[in-house]
Amino acid sequence: MSDTKTVEPGNTNKPTQAPPTPAEEAGKIDISFSQGLAAFLAANNISIGFTSYQTGRLYLAGHGADGKLALHEALYPQAMGLSGDADRIYLGTLTQVVRMENVLAPNQLANNAHDKVFVPRNMQTTGNVDIHEIGIRKNGHIIFVNTRHSCLCEPSVTHSFKPIWKPDFISKLVPEDRCHLNGLAMVQGEPKYVSAVCQSDVVDGWRDRRHDGGVIIDVGSNKILTDGLSMPHSPREYDGKVWLLNSGTGELGWLDPIDNSFTPFAFFPGFLRGLVFQNEHAFVTLSKPRHERFEGLELDNRMKEKDADPWCGIQIISLGSGNIAQWLRFDGAITELFDICVLPGVKNPITLGPSSVEIRDFITIENPDRPI
Repeated sequence: MSDTKTVEPGNTNKPTQAPPTPAEEAGKIDISFSQGLAAFLAANNISIGFTSYQTGRLYLAGHGADGKLALHEALYPQAMGLSGDADRIYLGTLTQVVRMENVLAPNQLANNAHDKVFVPRNMQTTGNVDIHEIGIRKNGHIIFVNTRHSCLCEPSVTHSFKPIWKPDFISKLVPEDRCHLNGLAMVQGEPKYVSAVCQSDVVDGWRDRRHDGGVIIDVGSNKILTDGLSMPHSPREYDGKVWLLNSGTGELGWLDPIDNSFTPFAFFPGFLRGLVFQNEHAFVTLSKPRHERFEGLELDNRMKEKDADPWCGIQIISLGSGNIAQWLRFDGAITELFDICVLPGVKNPITLGPSSVEIRDFITIENPDRPI
């Protein structure tokens, strides 16, 4: 990389090495990926981040100078909703919203390899409100799906959260996960669409409506755009269409612009959550159906028809051909992923988990050469 300057040893932000403790071990995990994945990331000048709340991991996947795939992980308890770019990553965890900042200057490298080091600089405590997807408003404020209380929220300086919107069919804010509000589409820096498994207004009511109770709601008007979906997730607006994951059938598709009916585009062999678009490709995360919660859906029948086993991993599909362009797969102890984001202009990122030994000795100074 001729345009990349290696940091001098005295200035290198180099995390210390520490072996994992038993608490950090998730069990044996096998990782496989398509032969061209690293080259695909390099050609598109991107890295990707994705989460697994099951193992409490934030994963960052990029490409090294040797042309090989670079995969980094850090521990964040119940890592779920994810949003990021080349400078900053936001993450929802079991009890907090975490803001991570890249601490490297342009053309600076850590360990002679990493062009971005994302360090948690703010961790705002919400308590266990079951944070799902996260967005950033045009005023810079964080917005997140508070699934446990069936509403959209902003973090509060003094309290657990500040509710800013709820569906009309939810009568009051109580910690009962009534409709399983889960997905959030941001359009021009404001919340535009949300997904929910149903319109229930009773405690845990969504579990009885998984097959066909799903809805997409317009946040501004509170109008139900479409219903009859099966556990929808991750609405997104892209290329003039409202896309979503109809997770109970394993399908990526969009809403018909005339009647808002769901139009399937592609089937994936897994329970879908997490969707992002980049350069005419869609990136989705797949999970293996969890016992009882995700089983007994149409997805099971579709898998049998195709004589396929369920996946845990990432598939990247071409919007032009509808074919899988690249993929990454997990087997073993990890069976579920949740969210995914694209980091444009990032080659080989890492992040330091808040409980890691590495973060203890990783000290950076703002404007270290400025006289005081």
